[in-house]
Amino acid sequence: LLVAAFIHDIGKGRKESHSIVGARIARKLCPRLGLTAAETDLVAWLLEEHLTMSNFAHSRDISDPDTIRAFADIVQSPERLKLLLVLTCSDIRAVGPGVWNGWKGQLLRTLYHETEPLVAGGHTQIPRDERIDKAQAALRQALVDWPAAAVDDFIDRHYPNYWLRTDLSTQIAHANVLRDAMQSRGKFATNIKTDAFTAITELTVFAPNHARLLSLFAGACAAAGANIAGAHITTTRDGYALDTFLLNREFEDDEDELRRSRRIINTIESLLNGKERLATLLRKKRIGSRGVEAFTVEPEVVINNALSDRLTVLEVSGRDRPGLLYELTSALSDLSLDISSAHITTFGEKAVDVFYVTDLLGKQVVNEARQAALRTRLRSILDPTRPKSPTEPARV
Repeated sequence: LLVAAFIHDIGKGRKESHSIVGARIARKLCPRLGLTAAETDLVAWLLEEHLTMSNFAHSRDISDPDTIRAFADIVQSPERLKLLLVLTCSDIRAVGPGVWNGWKGQLLRTLYHETEPLVAGGHTQIPRDERIDKAQAALRQALVDWPAAAVDDFIDRHYPNYWLRTDLSTQIAHANVLRDAMQSRGKFATNIKTDAFTAITELTVFAPNHARLLSLFAGACAAAGANIAGAHITTTRDGYALDTFLLNREFEDDEDELRRSRRIINTIESLLNGKERLATLLRKKRIGSRGVEAFTVEPEVVINNALSDRLTVLEVSGRDRPGLLYELTSALSDLSLDISSAHITTFGEKAVDVFYVTDLLGKQVVNEARQAALRTRLRSILDPTRPKSPTEPARV
């Protein structure tokens, strides 16, 4: 494991995938370091797959059994699963202070526990139902001062998958947001949490869900010049969106950062109430780059109909920048695609966004011409050489 951690990025700087190049180098290097043939194979495998667990956890629907089986087929053994988890966590944390968070940790934890019984002959230390019960019990303990009925109401609003992919601190923040909404008898509530050390501000929004809501939220952030570093997208059983956006911190002082977040919230509320139009706001605010690009991240668009029986999975990656999520979600809406779920994350300079979509009839996108048009539109947004001003905003 230590050797794999030390050389896991040794293949970078070449046109070929650095994971594949690194594995090839490891097979030559490890015997010179005194490793046995079996140890060499393990190190080479860890290098070749060192991005796989993160990709599955943060970019796939880990509540889907097919996703878990696909990951288990790659891992194949409990020992590999454990080593890959440690390497993955270490790799993410080493990127920088604002990259790792409890949400990413919870997704990796869930993927580990879901995969464990498949690679361990059906045996697992903590069954799925028990983990859900344990998560709900932890929330009840954290909200011990709340009326039991209020806690029950919050728990009943969420699907089982929520308890597997959401860490306790986020659950508590969500519960407070819903309580505020219920007490004000409204359908809109928010919460702001700043963290100077990680340079991330968490903005949670509760509102009635509709097709363009994610694009509206992202557009409000873009209009304020805020860059979305990640997002936790949730839909409740009763049709509400409960979304948490991780925004890169702009101001050193908390009061200034809170003031910016409140402006974004006010914009979202005005857009929902029809008092403002997103197209008008975006014309006033030119969405530009954040400065000189330190790294080149090649744009990539992958369209996959094999990962789900019902949904088309779109994986898009490129250099992160303010307004990127808004442009992507607007493009999907303009192309008459319905976003069922979204998995938004960043790794340093690189944004990796995965959307589970259908056409307006609820079917997968299978037409080759339509796939080509979709790929062309998304690549035009991700292309680092394109003009940084936004395309014509969608009508909202």
